Amino acid sequence: MMATAQRGRGRALLAGIVAMVLVASACSGGDGESEPPPATRATQPPRVTLPDEPDEPTPTSTTTTLPPEPLEYSIAWTDIGNGAESGLLTVPLDYADPSGATIDLRVVRHQAPESERVGVLFSNNGGPGVPASSMAANVRGWFEEPLIDRFDIVTWDPRGTGESGGSVDCIDDEGYDRFFATGDVTPDTDAERDELIELSQEFAEACIERVGDALAHLGTNNSARDMDAIRQALGEEQASYLGYSYGSELGAVWATLFPDTVRAAVLDGAAHPDADGLEPLRQQRIGFETVLNTFLAECSANDSCAFHNEGDAEAAFDDLMSTIDESPVPAPVAGRPEVNLEVAINGVIQAMYTDRRWPALERALADAANGDGGGLLALHDGYFQRDPSTGTYSNLLESFQAITCADDADRLSPDEADAKAAELLDAAPRLFPYTTGSYTCGFFPPSADPRAEITGERAGPIMVIGTTGDPSTPLDSSRAMAEQLEEGFLVTVEANQHTAYRSSGCINDVVHQYLIWLEVPGTDARCPS
Repeated sequence: MMATAQRGRGRALLAGIVAMVLVASACSGGDGESEPPPATRATQPPRVTLPDEPDEPTPTSTTTTLPPEPLEYSIAWTDIGNGAESGLLTVPLDYADPSGATIDLRVVRHQAPESERVGVLFSNNGGPGVPASSMAANVRGWFEEPLIDRFDIVTWDPRGTGESGGSVDCIDDEGYDRFFATGDVTPDTDAERDELIELSQEFAEACIERVGDALAHLGTNNSARDMDAIRQALGEEQASYLGYSYGSELGAVWATLFPDTVRAAVLDGAAHPDADGLEPLRQQRIGFETVLNTFLAECSANDSCAFHNEGDAEAAFDDLMSTIDESPVPAPVAGRPEVNLEVAINGVIQAMYTDRRWPALERALADAANGDGGGLLALHDGYFQRDPSTGTYSNLLESFQAITCADDADRLSPDEADAKAAELLDAAPRLFPYTTGSYTCGFFPPSADPRAEITGERAGPIMVIGTTGDPSTPLDSSRAMAEQLEEGFLVTVEANQHTAYRSSGCINDVVHQYLIWLEVPGTDARCPS
């Protein structure tokens, strides 16, 4: 899940060999020889809650309202090589109006050998706003052989992304720097604050003009309904799921809305389940700052660190950020923005997703202290997925903003947004010194369908993976997700990175045993570093 850009809504935002040691029961069973893996999970009938007896008899309606005819979904597949095939699935733009406007979803499938096949595995790689169809087209870049051999792996570009309908492209590439690299995130005057508000309003109006009516229907609930439409098109009774980062939120909503269709689900790097309130954003900011503090402490303890500063990298970092806020580092190349505090923070956030980027951050901070902001700008560009050879951007941040606002019931005024932001000022002051709120959603059209409350009721056991050093979806957020789900269970992985599957043999084994054999590991399952 991506760290939230300051002018976006506060959504709690885009993987070392671990020893194969776990709680004894976690890696047992399922040798594949005694019996075939279960293709479906037994489901329970829904709980029935009888209403209280009314004070007066309820009048009987004299008319009968019939539900709409169920939609029939289908996909015409075309071979795209490497064992994969793609097709388009037509779905309602608004599921409340199934006979109204439609959009097409790009879906890709990589099929398992029929003799080994367990069923279908859906997957999503996060965001929100990231196209996911390429996952099935490049299965070995995302999945290990046990899953490839057992499942038809099916991924798609969620509505509002990639080649699917409603794709969000609000601003041209040449406008990115103005919208995301020129703002003063600690405005000292009303005029500086007004500039942030005007940029947010301009961005929202551009999205409304370019995306149109689809903008209100791009939220997570509808993406979960799209998943069920794909399931129906495939003719499957149940599906399994592996979701990363925001994909965990999508999977949890899908399990809540369509519990009887869930065979098994793994939520890797789970977002905090709350749909409302500030806790998801608070947890995320604390998570990023905690990992930053680990980075700085390690740098202080290691005199080979490029930002060592005689063993006090922490104070040097604070001084550098303060200096950049007052006097930005000049642009490293003509036509690019100076490195102000917004750019510097985005660059640091980008480096926190995995400790493999920490050496680059060491050098970038040391260079910035010497007047060269090129390293921080490069990290900032990576966060916004800028192609350094062409200067073009993906639409990730635009789709992220649109989907986030579609999920959010609130449309706050700037003053209301600032009042909420004030509650977060002390949460992570080193990395998030923002003194203003997030304004953009306040200028978006009202949400047609705010994100559903997550329960996972009747969906069966759901695995939630939390990583000890995950900045974006901290371990506490994953723990909260596991607790929120009716039968959620947590597997902890010791690592400094965002998401865990494929990071070690230990977690791979746990995931494979569960997804293939429906084997639930023991309590407090853990993969150590």
